[in-house]
Amino acid sequence: MVHKGTCLCGKVAFEVEGDFENFYLCHCERCRKDSGSAHAANLFSSTADLRWLSGEKYVRVFDLEGHIKSFCINCGSALPNIQMDETLLVVPAGSLDSDVPVRPDGHIFHANRANWDAGLENITIFDSLPEESHD
Repeated sequence: MVHKGTCLCGKVAFEVEGDFENFYLCHCERCRKDSGSAHAANLFSSTADLRWLSGEKYVRVFDLEGHIKSFCINCGSALPNIQMDETLLVVPAGSLDSDVPVRPDGHIFHANRANWDAGLENITIFDSLPEESHD
């Protein structure tokens, strides 16, 4: 299977050929910091191949003691990277333009989740940006 992705500004394009073995939502402090959200959503493969289609010169890798993040230097979007002595491909699920073919396997480092990351299924859902209330 071939999965295609890009960064937000479109300068970087890539494809991943192969299957993903795991899909985890990571709540560790570092993933929360580098995603700016409650968790990172990453796909993992030990067999898939990553190919940069365009803009590889815009890709930078940040490594903080083994916590690796690749990103576009123009727009800051998270991008795939290769870790664990080049044996593991990590793909941010949100970087894919094609449908993600698997559901998450689970939450990891859940004990480290943000204090506001609980009961979110019970809050109001909007299909677009909500109208401002002028009460």
